[in-house]
Amino acid sequence: MLWSLPSIRSTFPQRNECHFHRYGELLRITPAAIIPSMLGETLLDHFQHPRNAGELPGANAKVEVSNPVCGDVLHLAAIIDNGAFREVRFLCRGCTAAIACASLLTESIQGRELSAVSSFTPEFLAAALGGLPPASYHAAQLSHDALQALVRAARK
Repeated sequence: MLWSLPSIRSTFPQRNECHFHRYGELLRITPAAIIPSMLGETLLDHFQHPRNAGELPGANAKVEVSNPVCGDVLHLAAIIDNGAFREVRFLCRGCTAAIACASLLTESIQGRELSAVSSFTPEFLAAALGGLPPASYHAAQLSHDALQALVRAARK
């Protein structure tokens, strides 16, 4: 299939339509139809229905990490009991992938021992979300950096 960029027009028939031409044929595709093909179902599910989002009263370990390039900020808070993550919550100001990675991370580490999460890598997080576009890989790195900082804070 040969795809070309939308032709530049002063007006489009509908505001939420993109126009693509394939072999001279006009195709109308809404942005909502394009996004799921770019991002995996698991990633979109964690973004649309984040797990463990919000403040955590009584947290005994808290960290905040940021990516100065894109401006994403991730705050993790945890209640550590007997060397394990009893409860973990996050607050995130960032892109779709950053929110999804934070949601997946908290879901994955809850109930685990501190030593058991040392094997988590950015690649693991990206793969668990069904893959990330190269431009969004920084989100997995941000969650990984936050996890490492949280483990360090918990061991103090």
